Amino acid sequence: MSVSVLFLGSIIIFCVQACSNNPATPAQKEDLQPFHAKTLPFRLPAIPDNLTVPGQRADYLALHYWDNFDFQDTTGITSPEKTEQILSDYIAILPYVSGQIVQASIFELLSQAEKEKSMFLFFNGLLEKYLYDPNSPFRDEEYYLHALRFIKASPTLDEIQKTRFTYQLKSVLKNRKGTKAADFTYTLYDGSMSRMYNVQSDYLLLFFNNPGCHACEEAQAKLEASPIISEAIKSNRLKILAVYPDEDLTEWKAHQSRIPTTWINGYDANQSIKDKELYDLRAIPSLYLLSKDKTVLVKDGTAEQVETLLESRMPG
Repeated sequence: MSVSVLFLGSIIIFCVQACSNNPATPAQKEDLQPFHAKTLPFRLPAIPDNLTVPGQRADYLALHYWDNFDFQDTTGITSPEKTEQILSDYIAILPYVSGQIVQASIFELLSQAEKEKSMFLFFNGLLEKYLYDPNSPFRDEEYYLHALRFIKASPTLDEIQKTRFTYQLKSVLKNRKGTKAADFTYTLYDGSMSRMYNVQSDYLLLFFNNPGCHACEEAQAKLEASPIISEAIKSNRLKILAVYPDEDLTEWKAHQSRIPTTWINGYDANQSIKDKELYDLRAIPSLYLLSKDKTVLVKDGTAEQVETLLESRMPG
């Protein structure tokens, strides 16, 4: 069994206790430390005994996780595997603490890394890989936003070195969860046009896709197979707007029969989505779930995330 699996198991036990609001027992207080200290090349911080509420202990662990990491030792940059393991275990803690603690924790990590420029660049890259890459299972743009804000304000890098991160910051801030989604015009097969904001429904799922895209076909199959999504469409609580954002319409037109007739299927004739960069389409497919007033509920999520949120909001 890998270190990460063991550590995640311990975190889950730890956070179940936190959710129960029961004080941790002496054994539970120490459950995070013995095996991890022996298996990783750094020691977890010793959590003070007077912190008996699991939530407080989780906060302390997140804030002090990197206390014993040697940021002056740059040998790990050439063989980053161990450091990546430590980082992935760290990210696994973050869902169990408040947003304020997450920000303070990420700021503390980068503040320590900043003392050695090569190490700062190294951790910037790791955080980008784990929190921003569309294919990362740890992807979380809200976490990465904290890192980007720190990097932008850091005097360690010049403006040229910050260029990529500045662009990413602009992208992350676009159509964030809790904000109003950018409107756009779409065109149907018959040439008629409408605006996304004109689609009236309790929920609207934007499905940016390309014909012949294997990942798009997989996502579509999951959406079609979901009883929750099917019922939401049937009850008129959900509408799905499939949007082709590219120029070549030959394949799109040939692909019409593969899109469910219960969905709205359109394309961006004006190319405004790409030209104006209205949406971050680094990876296709891209799914956005919007509320009735077009507030973003799920940004660039998965079919499973959409299904889970809809299930939590549908009447018993």
